[in-house]
Amino acid sequence: MNKSNGKIAAGVSKIKQEHEKKESSKKMLNAIEQMIAKKGIDFNSIGSIDRISLYQTVTKDDEGNTEIHDLQAVQLSPTWDSGPQWKLPEQGPVLQIQKSTVTPKKNTGLKMALIVPDIQFGYYRDRDLNLVPTHDERAIAIVLAVAKRYQPDQIICLGDNLDLPEMSKYRLSPAFANTTQASIDRATTFCAEMREAVPHAKIVWLAGNHEERLTNYMLDNAKAAFGITRGNTPEGWPDLSVPNLLRMDTYGVQYLDGYPTGYYLINEQLACIHGDKVRSNGSTAHMYLNAEKMSVIYGHIHRNEMAYKTRRDHDGPRTIMAASPGTLARVDGAVPSTKGGIDVYGRPKTVVENWQQGFALVHFQETGKQFFNYEPALIYDGWCVFRGEEFDGRKSKAPTLKPVK
Repeated sequence: MNKSNGKIAAGVSKIKQEHEKKESSKKMLNAIEQMIAKKGIDFNSIGSIDRISLYQTVTKDDEGNTEIHDLQAVQLSPTWDSGPQWKLPEQGPVLQIQKSTVTPKKNTGLKMALIVPDIQFGYYRDRDLNLVPTHDERAIAIVLAVAKRYQPDQIICLGDNLDLPEMSKYRLSPAFANTTQASIDRATTFCAEMREAVPHAKIVWLAGNHEERLTNYMLDNAKAAFGITRGNTPEGWPDLSVPNLLRMDTYGVQYLDGYPTGYYLINEQLACIHGDKVRSNGSTAHMYLNAEKMSVIYGHIHRNEMAYKTRRDHDGPRTIMAASPGTLARVDGAVPSTKGGIDVYGRPKTVVENWQQGFALVHFQETGKQFFNYEPALIYDGWCVFRGEEFDGRKSKAPTLKPVK
């Protein structure tokens, strides 16, 4: 073979090899495509092909003949392996902050009300016959200090400020006997203390179920004396009534009788009541939300609760609140209750009541939308922080005021 023929033969051989290579590649790609489709893999989710392995395996057919099989293995990476395909979030723009249009205002005409919950003025006698209070003098001192510090326009006592255990329908130990007069004297002093702390405030005292004990006791045991007033004073309070015994008219305290019907409107959006509902685990507030169409502050339960509900009204959505500020009574079992107990001498045993001490301050509008803001405060063992100020009543004792002759 001459040199020219050799070059031709080499060229033909190269073309043949390239053709065979293309046919082999095409066959391999078809096989890979069929394999991926058989596995149910979406081609659009394939990001890259990382590795292709080609190998052969040998088998024998039923007649013993040798068969050679070409096999392929493919390692794929999904499209999300290198990150999301969409545009990633970018940094926010560089801005020059504009001056806020919301600025606090003073002297806006808002009024202020101090909410005083159940005090339970009362006593029992220790083994030396000394009077021991069931109310908490430390908590009372804190509330009076808050009143003097902030000078509210109104003070609203939610009721049950007298305990009157001697007039209760429940069984009572002798340790509580002959304590009613001491309770009346202390409650009368409290009326004077409120007036001294805030000379020009409107003071309202709602009757609670404990104040109602006096009424019921009279009806059950001295009906003939019920409703009797001093001579020639038909419009005055009956002699044996809470407002008369506590000299409320003397100290300018407005008494709202008729529990459980009594209520006081702070404004058209917010009412104060003593309350007659009790449920556990904070659900009392939700009972009032379901029963009332306006916001309500209530006492009676001795727990700090607050809840809100928004419902549809004729002019759009309306949000109402139900809240209890707690109690100013002792929370260690001194107040007779269904959870309490007594020792063999009839004195109260220490017990953990699910009660919380506290009070509340309400800022409200008297005109316009008549909005309000309810601001609760908790008292812990004679100590309170309110609006960043510390009120410490741990050294407070009952006042020893001399009666005016």
